Amino acid sequence: MEYISKEHAVLKMSPKNSPVKRVESGSTVVFETLDCFSNLIQREDQPFSSVGWDKINPATGPLYVEGSERGDILKVEIIDIEIEKKGVMTTAPNLGVLGDIVTGETTKIIPIQDGKAIFNDEIHIPIKPMIGVIGTSPETEEIPTGTPGAHGGNMDCKKIIKGSTLYLPVNVPGALLSMGDLHAVMADGEIVICGLEIPGKVTVKVSVIKDNSLPLPMLQSDDKIITIASAKDLDEAAKLATIQMHTFIVEKLGLEVDEAGMLLSLVGDLKICQVVDPLMT
Repeated sequence: MEYISKEHAVLKMSPKNSPVKRVESGSTVVFETLDCFSNLIQREDQPFSSVGWDKINPATGPLYVEGSERGDILKVEIIDIEIEKKGVMTTAPNLGVLGDIVTGETTKIIPIQDGKAIFNDEIHIPIKPMIGVIGTSPETEEIPTGTPGAHGGNMDCKKIIKGSTLYLPVNVPGALLSMGDLHAVMADGEIVICGLEIPGKVTVKVSVIKDNSLPLPMLQSDDKIITIASAKDLDEAAKLATIQMHTFIVEKLGLEVDEAGMLLSLVGDLKICQVVDPLMT
């Protein structure tokens, strides 16, 4: 099993990033990750502003997968997510959905005990570790790790968990996979710009798929197939995700266009991942 330590982190997903490790298709790799604050907030007297935007959302990597070429699909099976014993949350004015309501900077350190986040003496929340940032390199541009897009990135989809499989585009040779921004638990929306941010380790199996077509990024969980789309506003993102799923159903199930639309209107759940990044998901 290969291992990439947290010291190998990028803040942009870019074809210019030099791979820190090369593996064959079918390999298992462990990514050790920093939290979204680069592990720089350790006490409740350290506000969000003490970190700075240039250190937000580091992603460990990139990983070069041998044999992957532009136009291929990278299959990422999430075998395990291990998290540390405490996480961090912050708020600040003008950030997130409640940015006009929040009056100051607040930091909260939240311990993890017996599979629960101890929010306070009365509120204990079952954890569900997930990956906030995971993606491949864009073809030509450099995209900050805090921004989601067709390459993946900061999608903050709470379904990207242990046991799920994520399909990502290969835009450059090797794919250049990076990931980070783990959350011990996070709700749809991530309304104050963070979930329970936490360092950890992610074990994945990476495989190259050739000669296939999928609407990417696409996620497979125990009971759902999920298309993930990001755009400047939620209406646009919702429409794009829906069109991608509709196209998938028409192509893979052989349904007529109208019939596929009817099916989606019955069993297709349209949900929000996050509403706080530069693009909504």
